[in-house]
Parts: sequence; structure tokens; C-alpha cells
Amino acid sequence: MTQEAWIIDAVRTPRGIGKQGKGALSHLHPQRLAATTLAALRDRNDLDTSEVDDVIWGCSSQKGKQGACIGRMAALDAGWNTKAGGVTLDRFCGSGITSVNLGAATIMAGMEDCVVSGGIEMMSYTATLGGGTMDAGNLHLRDLHPQWHQGICADVIATQEGFSQEDVNQIGYVSQQRAKVAIEQGRFQRSVVPVYNDDGSVALDHDEYPRPETTLEGLAGLNPAFGKFMDFPIDDTGETFDQLVRRTYPDIEINHVHHAGNSSGVVDGAACLLLASPEYAKSQGWQPRAKVIAMANTAGDPTLMLNEPGPAARKVLKKAGMTLDDIDLIEINEAFAVVAAKFMRDLNADPEKCNVNGGSIALGHPIAATGSMLIGTVIDELERRDLSTGLVTMCAAGGMAPAVIVERV
Repeated sequence: MTQEAWIIDAVRTPRGIGKQGKGALSHLHPQRLAATTLAALRDRNDLDTSEVDDVIWGCSSQKGKQGACIGRMAALDAGWNTKAGGVTLDRFCGSGITSVNLGAATIMAGMEDCVVSGGIEMMSYTATLGGGTMDAGNLHLRDLHPQWHQGICADVIATQEGFSQEDVNQIGYVSQQRAKVAIEQGRFQRSVVPVYNDDGSVALDHDEYPRPETTLEGLAGLNPAFGKFMDFPIDDTGETFDQLVRRTYPDIEINHVHHAGNSSGVVDGAACLLLASPEYAKSQGWQPRAKVIAMANTAGDPTLMLNEPGPAARKVLKKAGMTLDDIDLIEINEAFAVVAAKFMRDLNADPEKCNVNGGSIALGHPIAATGSMLIGTVIDELERRDLSTGLVTMCAAGGMAPAVIVERV
């Protein structure tokens, strides 16, 4: 049995600065932040949560307060009926797209009728848990696939691909300027729901991270951030990032070009979407906003872990029987500016179609929540512009990328 998967609604929290004591959301328990979106989705759509087949939730750092299947715990915290189960997944940064793709797939397969998919990351909290290597200290894996800090990876790709600091600064500047216009014009208002403290006061009702005063001159004055990490010991082996890079590229001279102004912002945030089969949606009197046309995942070199969005876009377009010319709007997550720059160059994508309301450089990247946010953002903008199709993709650690194409209904 094959049926359509309809997207009924999408909500997100504002993105709060992801630093303890500085961000407006940083004092909250992650389950409470995730519950904010689940409660809003229920209330906005008169959702009978006893009939939700599953809550599929993305979370990349499933430790401490973000552990214990936060998808299920957040639904309980939101006051949902206990019959609504939950599962939590991790595809690193790609978790928020993957949760939606899996939710849509179960509906399209005829196995479920009503699924809520989303994601959460409280980066202010996860920063307190201490770092770790991508290989989690598995030296056998490290010998097979040396995996560096993602910022160093971004600089290596920029070096290999010939992107200058001026090139990536331009991406960062455009992101800030587009986000400025989007905020001034209220383009995010449909999806953004305020976050409240337990005493009923507002914790945050707007995106906290953007810096609309950013200039190209200011970006040019920022020092690259990741070169200083090269001589840091990775772990108790004593090996440095420089030594790890040179396992693969012994003669490389890295042109370090990324800094805080052209890399994604560290923020807290959560988002979720309501998906339903056509039959169930009609029984509830819901009008669909969009439907899922195609979805795909790709994986490649885990060392150059940021390079898969282009292949993911090509794969999902092939599945849909479409070309990039058939896509009206594209969201490519700005994990680092070089990711968007390489995507647009390799696919010959029109920059005026890509990240039209700014991206994670301006707004911030709450890891496992971002993909769900981007799907909601592209649907909002398709409606505002009276356009039809949107493609969303993003790089994920380990050399992966999910992608999805949605079409307005």
C-alpha cells in the first residue's frame, strides 16, 4: 500500500544563544524545551494525542538531561496522552530531517496514520558535558577513517576547493542580511512559538542569535578560529589534530578561513512537524500545507565529512524524477559557509533560490533540531511566495547527508 504523507503543520522555538548564563533558554531542561513545540502543535491543530501513532525525535547528544529517550519524555512532559509513544534517533546534524523522513515513510507505507517528527538540541547544556572525538576513542576506527574537528574539515575543504576567506565571508554576510529582512518582515512568525518559564513568564519569543549589524569589513577583521586547534591533543593518546590531518594529507597547507562570522551559531532550539495520511487528515478536518515527494540519504568519506549535501540533492531529485530547475526554493544548512558555497557551485544552483531567509550562520544551528526547522521554514516561504516545491538537505558528521523534497498542497 502506498499513500501520500501530508505535512499538516510545523512549529519551532526561537533559537536561543547556546551559552550557559547568557542564552535566554539555557536554564531550561531540554525536555521542557522540546515539550514546548509538542504542546503548541497539539493546541494549534486540536490534536487528539491518544491517536498519535508515534513521536519520532532527533537528538544528537543523547547524554544526561538529553538522554532517556527524550522524544517520549518530552511528549509526557507536554501533557500528551500516555498512548503516544516515542523514539529518539541520532544522525548528528541530519537528525531533524531524518525524523521527518522516517515519519513520512511509515505513513507512505500505510503502517501509520498520524506521526509527529522533530528534534531538539540544547547546546548550552551539551557544552557542559565535555567534548569527545568523533570515533569515541576507537583507535581501530581512527586508523581506518581519521575524523577531525568539523571546523578543521571545513577549512580543508575550502583549501582543496579554492574558496578564499572573502568567498566564505560573503556567504556569512548574505546570511545575516537575509535573516534581517526575514525577521523585520515577520516571515518566521507562523512557525515560531514562544517559550515560557514555569511561572508563566516569557523566556524567549524571538530568535536571539542574529547579528543584523554584521558588515563585510567586520567579517574581514575576524581571525580564523580553527587553526589554533591544530596543535591541541585530541585525547590521552597525545595525538594532535595536525597529526591526524596529516595521516590523510601529509603535505597539505591548510588555508584557515572559517570563524564565528561564517560558521553556524551555537544555539538552543527545538522543532516538530505534524504528518498524517490523507484519510486521517480528512477525518480531522485538517488542510495539508505540503506533502513529501521524495527522500534520500547519502554517505561518503567520513574524513571530509561535510561534502555529501550535493550528492544527497542529486539522489533525491533522481528519486522524484526532477531536476534542480523544478525546485523553487532550497535550504542547504550553513554548518560552515563552505558547505553552501560548494553546494551552489557544484550543482550550479541559483543563489537567489538558496537560503532565502538566511541560514544557520545568522540564525544558529541547534544540531538535531535544525533539519525540522528548515522543512518548516521552506514550507512557510513557499506559501508566502506562492511557489510549489522545496528541497532541504544538510551535511552530517560521519560523512552523511539526508535530503527531502516537499510540495505545497
